[in-house]
This record gives sequence, structure tokens and C-alpha cells, in this order.
Amino acid sequence: MHPANTKHGMFTSLKREQKEAMGLLSMGTFLEYFDLMLYVHMAVLLNELFFSKTIDPHTTALRSAFAFCSTYLLRPVGALVFGYIGDTVGRKATIILTTFIMAISCLIMANLPTYAQIGVTASWIVTLCRIAQGMSSMGEIVGAELYMTETTKPPIQYPMVTLISVFSILGANFALGVAYLTTSMGFNWRIAFWTGTVVAVIGSVARTKLRETSEFVDARRKIKEDVEDGRKLAEELDHIPAYHERSSTATLLAYFLMECGWPACFYFTYIHCGNILKQTFGFTPEQIIGQNFIASIANLVGYLVLTYLSYSIYPLKILRFKGILFLPFVLILPYLLTNLQTPFGLLLIQVFVMLFVINCTSAMPIFFRHFPVFKRFTYAGLIYALSRTAMSVVIPFGLVYLVKYFGHWGISIVMFPVALGYILGVLHFEKLEKKVGNYPQEKPAGTQ
Repeated sequence: MHPANTKHGMFTSLKREQKEAMGLLSMGTFLEYFDLMLYVHMAVLLNELFFSKTIDPHTTALRSAFAFCSTYLLRPVGALVFGYIGDTVGRKATIILTTFIMAISCLIMANLPTYAQIGVTASWIVTLCRIAQGMSSMGEIVGAELYMTETTKPPIQYPMVTLISVFSILGANFALGVAYLTTSMGFNWRIAFWTGTVVAVIGSVARTKLRETSEFVDARRKIKEDVEDGRKLAEELDHIPAYHERSSTATLLAYFLMECGWPACFYFTYIHCGNILKQTFGFTPEQIIGQNFIASIANLVGYLVLTYLSYSIYPLKILRFKGILFLPFVLILPYLLTNLQTPFGLLLIQVFVMLFVINCTSAMPIFFRHFPVFKRFTYAGLIYALSRTAMSVVIPFGLVYLVKYFGHWGISIVMFPVALGYILGVLHFEKLEKKVGNYPQEKPAGTQ
């Protein structure tokens, strides 16, 4: 338990400036992820409009995998670009820029002719837009979480950063709801992307009111003062440890393994299970979106509970519990899918995965503490991007081919190493936190 947590309300200790920043970041993250996930959740409809038609189930699964991974393939490039901007210019500039890129991508897709009109050109343009959206969303979520980490202190820091993810889930849920209305009620799908364009522009303008984080500003000021005092030339800053500090390879690897959890769970729940609903139970696109919407509500509930618990329970303990719970589930998952009788049974599996999804959310401030301030954005962004890029290839195409040859057991072949790596990552950061004295000590039995 965090000390003195129960004496005051969760958010009463926040200053006005911190509350305003939280509001602006939350709104921007909501809008950003609404735009990003709009295509993902409408893929069952839009893939037929922007790609050549096919009735072969294997080809359909490959096309779904390609549409999914196109969002993540160049994220490492975006991480390097936005990481450099975030670590040199500032966190604020990066957040504003990523939201603007999302708006432009939505605008292009809202007006893009279909495959029937301009052929394969439509496929290439929509893929490039998805790549741009994936790159900008990477800078968005990392920038927002880092901004709140550097402007708050534990224990309120943990739920505040977790709320950023809550609003990303809300944005995705809203996109899923719009996708459902569009497909089930016959609305023009372009209206959804026009809406995404408008909300992204609003988010960009609103975020200009943010101030740069004090931790980043103070670190930059320290370097400037050292240079101005003549202690060292601007190009020779070896005497400033923070400027050249590095994180260990083991720490970066542990963070990478943990970040692989969310994309694996996301693809399985929404894309792979969506294909099962279509091929096994004959679901229409609107029926698939409707069931996925229910699963997304479970995901939102899980994040809200996580937000509440992270204020009173050390986040790494929560993550360890979820990892230990998820690992045996992955092993029995093939059995559950083999004996699946109804779509409701699959829904229960989707809900479980989304409730106990193995992610990093509540512990992000802990991870950031082990990254040097002048490389924090680059490290966090690049590893986040690499995990998404790796999983966007390994999970979609791995499931397509392993399930083809091994049936549902192919899912465990892919997901078990992901879950195991997640647990190993948690244990590594627990070790680091204990070493620096941040990990809460268990009270001996019988003590108050």
C-alpha cells in the first residue's frame, strides 16, 4: 500500500495546472485513438472497399493481417523522429505535432476513392495513411504519459498516467460505436472519417495551451547554466552525467518484453476472434463489430479498475498478478476454442482477455524512472514502437500459418512466449525497484 493514501481523495492533491494538463491530454488522447482505431474496427468493411475482393478464407485472413500490421511497421522510424523532437525541443511540441498528423491522415481517407474507382492506388494510399497514423499515435501516447509522469509524484502519479490509457480506450470504444452505427444503419462511412478529422484538429489547437514539463525544463536549464558559466563548451558536456546516462540492455529488453503483451492480446481479441466469428458462425461485419464492442467495454472496465487500484496497490504487484493469471489461460485457450459451441462462448473468452490484458499501463512512471531524462522519450517511444512492429508481424502472420497447420494450438505457440516474457519483464523491474529502495516492503505478520 502507498503511505497516507486513504486520508484524502484521489485527485484532491492535484494543483489546478496539473488538472488542466490532465484534461487537455485526456481529450487529445481520446481524439487521437478515435481516429487511429476507426479504420481498425471498420476493417471488415473498408478492406473490401480499398483492396481487391477475395472469398478465400486464408487470403482474407492474410489481408486482415496486412491491414493491421501496416499501422505499426514504420513506428520505429516515428519513434526516432518524435523521440528526438521530444528529447530536444520538448514534450509539448511532440504532442501537438502528432495530433496534427492524425488529422491530415483522416482527411485524406475521408476523400479517398475506392479500389473500384482507382484500383491498387487506393490500396497504397490507405496503407500510407495507416502508417502515418500509427507513427503519430506512438508519439501521442508516449508523450502524454511522459508529460503526466514528469508533472506529478507518486502515488497520484500512477492513476493519472493510467487515465491517459483509459481515454485512449474510450476513443477506441467510440470509434467502435461509430463503426457499428455506420455498418448496421447504413450511414456513409466517410462521415466517420470527416468526424475524425474535425476532432483531431480540435485536439491540436487545445494542446497549444500546455506548458512544458518542469523536469525537462529544469534539466535543460542546468545544462545551459553550466555552459554559460564557462565550465564546459556547449559541444563538450561530459561533466554532466544526466546528459550521457544510458539504461542497461537488460532493462530495455525487459520493457520490450512487457510492451509486447498488449498488441498480442488486441489482435487476438478483435481481429483473430473476428475471423472466427465470420468463418465459423457466419457473422456479418456489423455483427462482428457489435460483439467486439462488448469486449471493448470489458477492456474499459478493466482499465478503470486498474486506475483505482494503482493508487493504493503498487503497480508492479498488479502487473505480476495479471501475468501469473494470464499464463495458464494461454495454455488452456486451444481447448476452449476447440470445444466452442456458440458465439457467446467466444465472447466470454474475448471479455476475459480484455479484462486481464497483459499491459504496462499503470507502471509506466516506474519504467520512465529507469530511463535518463534526455533519452526518456526516445527510449520509451522506440521500444514501444519496436514491440508493436514485432508483434504486428509475429502475431498476425504467426496465427494465420500456425493455426492453419496446428489448429487452435497454434495460438498457444505464439501467445505463451509473449506471456512468459511479460512475467520476466515484471520480475526485472521489481528487482530494480528493490535495489533503489522504491519497492514497498511487506509488513511482518501481526504488525500494524
